[in-house]
Amino acid sequence: MKKIINIKKKIPSFKSKIEINGDKSISIRCVLLASQAIGKSKIYNLLESEDVINTLRSIKKLGINYKKINNFYEIQGFGINGFDTSKSISLNAGNSGTFARLILGLLINSEKTITIKGDKSLSKRDFSRVTEPLKNFGVNIVSKNNMLPVKIVGSKFLRPINFEEKIGSAQCKSSVMLAALKTPGVTKIKAKRSRNHTELLFKTLGIPIKVTSKKVNDTIEIKGISNFSGFNYNVPGDISSSAFFIVLTLLANNSQLIIKNVNINKTRTGVITILNKMNANILFKNKRNYKGEIIADLFIKSTKNIKSINCPESLNSSAIDEFLIIFLVAAKAKGVSSFKNLGELNQKESPRLDIAVDILRQIGVKVERKFNNIKIFGNPNLNLQGNYLINNFRKDHRIFMMSYIAALVLGGNWKIYDKDSVNSSFPNFFKIIKQIKSKKN
Repeated sequence: MKKIINIKKKIPSFKSKIEINGDKSISIRCVLLASQAIGKSKIYNLLESEDVINTLRSIKKLGINYKKINNFYEIQGFGINGFDTSKSISLNAGNSGTFARLILGLLINSEKTITIKGDKSLSKRDFSRVTEPLKNFGVNIVSKNNMLPVKIVGSKFLRPINFEEKIGSAQCKSSVMLAALKTPGVTKIKAKRSRNHTELLFKTLGIPIKVTSKKVNDTIEIKGISNFSGFNYNVPGDISSSAFFIVLTLLANNSQLIIKNVNINKTRTGVITILNKMNANILFKNKRNYKGEIIADLFIKSTKNIKSINCPESLNSSAIDEFLIIFLVAAKAKGVSSFKNLGELNQKESPRLDIAVDILRQIGVKVERKFNNIKIFGNPNLNLQGNYLINNFRKDHRIFMMSYIAALVLGGNWKIYDKDSVNSSFPNFFKIIKQIKSKKN
């Protein structure tokens, strides 16, 4: 049975300091790379969400042991060919598209058939963008209608490929990059720019990689290797999770927030750029470089005079997971905000663009939509009095959290379905809400 939460009043003014869980994208990549290393890896601040736990459980089914020791996870890898694929097994990705797509790249030399399954939501998402390039390495991949479950049988005769990634999907790019590790020769990828955590981890681990950047594309060359050593890594805070509290602060009355130790990788900070263009004043302090990632403390204050935005399409890929919460800011802005070519939102855990438009209209916001382009007619005086029901039928964690933040800043009586959906990416969401409400510094 879906768990429902009721919200009946706005959040009061607050001044607080918080720290967000480890970045989900980096957490999953660290676990997968540790599973391919020789020796023990120690990962600190690993996000303990359902998506990451499913990743850990899956590598264990593939013969890789792990354990939690104090504040880190220790993973014992046996090298590039260390997975035990001598028997046909099934791996459950749950709701994690990142894990499901990336693990396929590491299974291109599996001995027996490995089946990747997911929950109902993930099983409705397109996997052809990953399976088609992986087939070119010489492996056999079978799926019905290009959706989960996907069955993969590896090959001993892998060949490097030249691949052009045109969507801006870091998952697709990373899956091919992981496959390239196991493939003799040089694999070349021309990719529309997207988050580059995999590239930075490869460089940190000494994996042979060459990246040439141009205006909107990166050319990546990866040479297959025999092995690399275990490593230590401290996962920085997740900016996608931080975005909900950034917007909570911007739209609340007379409030301030500091978010400590957040990853501000330039491929992920589109949300900050967009919000600052809308007259927010989000500051980075205590910036430092950690293994290629840039970490900072974020300082946010309430903003009364929010401006509309004609959002540059060049920011789409670096804010793709944050557009839901950006739409909420646009609903309170003065003027009309426009966003273009956001079809990729409907390739996420749910058809997010469709659902976001429905939610905005439900709360009285005028939205014009033409294909994957939308215009949001903002109302700085938007305050709600009525009853609002959000049936999160696809159990999308970001739909739930967007609705929750809307209820806290707009008022009204809200009933929002499936509070447990936050466990897939942000299990401490409610704990941090409680901390902020308590006004602890």
